[in-house]
Amino acid sequence: MLIETEKTPNPSTLKFLMGQTVMADGTRDFASPEDADISPLAEALFTLGDVTGVFFGSDFVSVTAGPGSEWSDVKPQVLSILLDHFSAGLPLFKPGSAGEIQIPPEEEVHDDPEDAEIVSQIKELIETRVRPAVANDGGDIIYRGFNRGIVFLKMQGACAGCPSSTATLKHGIESLLKHYVPEVVEVRAA
Repeated sequence: MLIETEKTPNPSTLKFLMGQTVMADGTRDFASPEDADISPLAEALFTLGDVTGVFFGSDFVSVTAGPGSEWSDVKPQVLSILLDHFSAGLPLFKPGSAGEIQIPPEEEVHDDPEDAEIVSQIKELIETRVRPAVANDGGDIIYRGFNRGIVFLKMQGACAGCPSSTATLKHGIESLLKHYVPEVVEVRAA
């Protein structure tokens, strides 16, 4: 099994391309060791001590190393865990753990039913233009809501905490959405 790595815009995060499906549907973000108790793979990665985030994408795993960690030290350990896990065909989630269920945060913005057409346009642009680009960088972006011209989005994986994520939101995504959906006046992180 060959595992390729790619740098991401976030210098703390590396993207590990597995050459096979990791998540058939959706994504999963683990921001702490406590979040990882439903996944043997995420748990194993957090036991390294230097890992502060794990993200499962369609065919990749993004791993974030903590401050002061050197990828030259952490990368071989991460590769070993990934290789062992996928070569053995181990499950991504513990049985009966509901690991693939994503629960939206309580502060989610509720869309006004009168904005249904606008919201539909925004979601389509995010799905077709934004998410693929963000996935290439080892992360994901989740639509959280639209209210009074403001689109609320959540960055995950390599994109969460990335030094350029604010610029990506403000200059890239906001510009794209404003261009195609004139009702959009601003994009904010949720």
